[in-house]
Amino acid sequence: MSDRPPLSSAPAVAHPARVYNVWLGGKDHYPVDQEAAELAARANPGIVPSVRANRAFLGRAVEYLAARGVRQFLDIGTGVPAADNTHEVAQRVAPESRIVYVDNDPVVLAHARALLVSSEEGATDYVQADLREPEKILDEAAHTLDFAEPVALMLIAVLQYLRDAEDPWDVVRRLLARLAPGSFLVLSHPASDIGAEEVAESMRVYNERAADHAAATPRTRERVGEFTAGLDLLDPGVVPLNRWHPRTGDVPNDNLPMWCAVARKEG
Repeated sequence: MSDRPPLSSAPAVAHPARVYNVWLGGKDHYPVDQEAAELAARANPGIVPSVRANRAFLGRAVEYLAARGVRQFLDIGTGVPAADNTHEVAQRVAPESRIVYVDNDPVVLAHARALLVSSEEGATDYVQADLREPEKILDEAAHTLDFAEPVALMLIAVLQYLRDAEDPWDVVRRLLARLAPGSFLVLSHPASDIGAEEVAESMRVYNERAADHAAATPRTRERVGEFTAGLDLLDPGVVPLNRWHPRTGDVPNDNLPMWCAVARKEG
């Protein structure tokens, strides 16, 4: 018998985490998510390789930070569990690592609680909250994480769900404000200046099938870089996904329409 909790009655609109699950080849989604994922990928064939490259970037970034002593991770916009989740990568390097996952979809968190099991030495916890609620996220995460010590703030392909009018840059500042010096911001974000026409069309198709609060806004490299304002941007800066510390044998592909970066909060 599967450990996965059953999906509840099908919703009327697509959800980002479940659409992402379709693109990763998962099974935890509804017909409306499948439709949105397939139509968006048809409009922009770069989506699926980008999603998989995004997952690989997450793994490389977590491994990089864990190897340099980071033992706490706050992963907002968890998504439906897949291979090499944040805690799995971190705890392979340092079993005592502590991770808090955050998502606004109770179905996603039900799957997370069932499948994302911590090492005995470390801890894994879950918060149901929206990225638009940074203080709630931090208050609840503080039950597991010690904000007097460095934390890696993981914002992987989630900031696009905040419109410019909602000031996602301020949301990031508010999240970082409570984190100790030596903390890190790890982010990836759909690009509006790589394959611009295909990205715009795929976003239009997706947004027509998503709830208003989950509509997506791709951004330019410059605008994505603004999320790291006031931080020490690690080399190689804001780059396409597989340009960030690629592994031996990785094939560069600057056509993947997503930017990524890692930056450090100084004292």
